[in-house]
Amino acid sequence: MFMKTGNSFLAQKQYAAGISRALHLELGDTHQATKTLMRWTNANERTVKNWMAGNSGPRGVHLVALVKHSDLALAAFLGMAGRPLALTASELPLLRQKLQMAIEGIDSCLTNRDL
Repeated sequence: MFMKTGNSFLAQKQYAAGISRALHLELGDTHQATKTLMRWTNANERTVKNWMAGNSGPRGVHLVALVKHSDLALAAFLGMAGRPLALTASELPLLRQKLQMAIEGIDSCLTNRDL
């Protein structure tokens, strides 16, 4: 006889809630968000609505397809996996680009002020 250890139901609910939060932050709570998720993941409408409601979370191929398109879902997944810093390395080039644009904007404001 095998003993069940841990509370997998609780973990599943936390996972579903985390993914749901990320999807709502990124896409909002509209029918268009549902359509976007269906297009990204090739999942059916009922499945996507369950993800959005936090009743379940994407598994397998749907999860892979989702994180290809959603940075927030990827960040939520890595955070729940205890790997929040894994995303940092991939974000550095974009962060560098944004900082460079900010510096150029500041320089432009300073140059225009001096005229």
